[in-house]
Amino acid sequence: MERLSEARRLGHEVLALVRGSAVNQDGASNGLTAPNGPSQQRVIRQALANAGVAANEVDVVEAHGTGTTLGDPIEAQALLATYGQDRPAERPLWLGSIKSNIGHTQAAAGVAGVIKMIEAIRRGIMPATLHVETPTTHVDWSTGRVELLVGHQQWETDDRPRRAGVSSFGVSGTNAHVILEQAPATNVIAADTTHVTDTDATDITGAAGGMDLVSVPWVVSGRSREALAGQARRLSTLLERHPGLDLVDVGWSLVSGRSRFENRAVVVGADRTELLAGLTALIEATPTGNLVQGVTGAPGTVGRTVFVFPGQGAQWAGMGRELLDTAPVFARKMAECAEAFAPWVDWSLIEVVRGSAGAPSLDRVDVVQPVLFAVMVSLAELWGSVGVVPDAVVGHSQGEIAAAHVAGALSLDDAAQIVIFRSRALTDLAGHGAMLSIVDTLERVNALIEPFSDRVSVASVNGPRSVVISGPPTVLAEIERILSGQGVMRWTVPDVNFVAHSAHVESLRAGLLHALEGVTARSSQVPFYSTVTGAVMDTAGLDARYWYRNLRETVRFDQATAALLADGHNVFVETSPHPLLTLGIEESAEALTMQGRKTLVVESLRRNEGGMDRFLRSLAQLDVAGVVMDWEAVFRGSGARRVELPTYAFQRRRYWLDAVVPADAAALGLVAAGHPMVGAVVASPESGGVTVTGRLSLTTHPWLRDHAVDGVVLVPGTGLVELVFRAGDEVGCPVIQELTLMAPWCCPPTPPFKSKSTSPQPARAPGR
Repeated sequence: MERLSEARRLGHEVLALVRGSAVNQDGASNGLTAPNGPSQQRVIRQALANAGVAANEVDVVEAHGTGTTLGDPIEAQALLATYGQDRPAERPLWLGSIKSNIGHTQAAAGVAGVIKMIEAIRRGIMPATLHVETPTTHVDWSTGRVELLVGHQQWETDDRPRRAGVSSFGVSGTNAHVILEQAPATNVIAADTTHVTDTDATDITGAAGGMDLVSVPWVVSGRSREALAGQARRLSTLLERHPGLDLVDVGWSLVSGRSRFENRAVVVGADRTELLAGLTALIEATPTGNLVQGVTGAPGTVGRTVFVFPGQGAQWAGMGRELLDTAPVFARKMAECAEAFAPWVDWSLIEVVRGSAGAPSLDRVDVVQPVLFAVMVSLAELWGSVGVVPDAVVGHSQGEIAAAHVAGALSLDDAAQIVIFRSRALTDLAGHGAMLSIVDTLERVNALIEPFSDRVSVASVNGPRSVVISGPPTVLAEIERILSGQGVMRWTVPDVNFVAHSAHVESLRAGLLHALEGVTARSSQVPFYSTVTGAVMDTAGLDARYWYRNLRETVRFDQATAALLADGHNVFVETSPHPLLTLGIEESAEALTMQGRKTLVVESLRRNEGGMDRFLRSLAQLDVAGVVMDWEAVFRGSGARRVELPTYAFQRRRYWLDAVVPADAAALGLVAAGHPMVGAVVASPESGGVTVTGRLSLTTHPWLRDHAVDGVVLVPGTGLVELVFRAGDEVGCPVIQELTLMAPWCCPPTPPFKSKSTSPQPARAPGR
């Protein structure tokens, strides 16, 4: 239940309206168990007044309907006195009760009536009251226009909504009555509403604004792995039975009308075939590329989220091109970046991304770094539009510029000026250097490059075993030859022909400080972890001198990562066109051995996977891990409409106790009989006789399964009862299931059981 305005805002389907209600109490008048007619009339009139409708505007009443000679006449007279007056003869109040269908449901009786009437309103049929032949004679039906619903009635109204009253009366004297009304005809359930208003928006969030869902996410969950597979099976069956079902409508219905449980899965597909294949993989527990699944709720699975912005090397031709056409939020931020670049460059950002004829190549450092900046901050905007916002940011080399802007420390104009002048300065070093990535410890790398220390520098330390060095290509080739002989993994950083983060940068110091002297930074609300200092810092200190240090000094990404992990950040979103820092983050997390916590690293895009399909799968990785995000925003503006989906795949279990535990005779104060078929003996103080008790069951006497009771015999002269058994496989002999014996012993010879045997019984010795 929720307010109608809220349901409309959230796009929820409205089944019916609670137009009005009232409750009163008459326990002090007629007593706690006897109904009171005047009080019932008052509660009905109060509910009508609360609803603002007249009694003759209500078509049917779901009565409390006790089915008793006391309760029914009192309730009927109250209905006649209220609803039965001033009604046209052709439009009586119809009267029924769900108790004729399912019996009395005690505390659930009222809500059962509400459910019945809501479904009746939706279907336009007033269902019959069962097992009624003639109205009770204890009611004067001539005093008003009220008739029993002895058969189904089509629920026709002229120009007003269908309305129903529902009564429920408690044994303590509490009376309740509600007025239900048909949902408005303008019941909008489309994915066109937004949860984000202008006052809610921040620098890094906003409405998704109508993504082009070339791929559709289907989000499912369950309380267990079996339930999750059951949900997928039901969806698969639905899709097979209704091939014309709109896939976006199904996706919207799944995210806007379902609870999210700990066992989660997301299937992403561009068409019916892909979605069915993903559902099949989920059902059969087999991995596939378009299925992401996981379990939330494990300790340490979800912590604070970090946006990670790598440096150069994540670029590839065409990065961001698909998102320009499918993600308006991304495209809008890219357009803002293009506008900020325009005063400082002679090329078009959008043309470079689209690969337009005449646009400069990404091989130019003064082009690739600004373009990377624009793509990264636009991806951050896209993440924010679906509810994923950073608790902290960290950048690697030039990635710190994007991190500072996303954190709110730099305006877009200042950030654009930094990335353009920084990359332009590097053109003076272009063609004189290279970078080599080495999988080894910093100590071993320092020892390796010691003979070349005047020409080679450690450019960055990304993790415990991830180091990048920079220097002249000829020297790096010699170092690579040495590493090859030692069997150490290494590779040349692509598309880098300069020696950043080394002594060679010192020649750029004066020019860079002069170019950036007008840049101003402010303290940000989002923590900024510096890879220059290796710790969190106040972003008000991000002046021109800092940005020179950012280019000159070793990038200590390992130290910044360690600080983030120590401060409780364990979800890392690499906000770039291709992941570069995953290995370093995972190694740092493993080295710290964060007890009871897991580290999750998620990419945004991947080389040659730059569209919504890849982004949605990355979003799914966060969702199945339990990161708070907004799936509804993905569908917002799509025009998708709610459709009826299969209900939850409950894993039904039987909770009745199957075993009967025999009572401990001694614990009950009785004398144990010491007999396999008799439990206890109780002496009678009056007669001097005793009573023996026992319970026979297949649980306690499994050998009885092969025998059948043929008869019950009283042993002459003793009053002792004896059971006569025969083999259970004999035709016509029922196998015993359970029998309780309570037989008097040594009492007057009146057999407590009548023999069921039809044949003469053999003589039995007493006490046998």
